[in-house]
Amino acid sequence: MARNKSKMKPATFTMFNVTYEDGSITSNRRVENDRLDQSFGDALLDLARTAIQDQDNEIAQRSNRRRAKIQKITEA
Repeated sequence: MARNKSKMKPATFTMFNVTYEDGSITSNRRVENDRLDQSFGDALLDLARTAIQDQDNEIAQRSNRRRAKIQKITEA
C-alpha cells in the first residue's frame, strides 16, 4: 500500500544577506513572512531590517555581545 504524498506548504521564511558596518557578513538570515507584511506601505527591506535587528538584539541579550550596526540588506 503506497503512502499519499503530502502537499508542499509555501515557504514561511524569506532569506536575506546582511552586511554590518564592521565588515562582517551573514548569509541566509531567515525572516518570517508574517513579519514582512507590506500592507501599511513599508518597504520590504525596511521590514526585514527591523526583524533582523530584533533577532540581533535577542542574541545580544543572551550572549552579552552587541552586534555592529547593519549597513546593507539584500534578499538572498
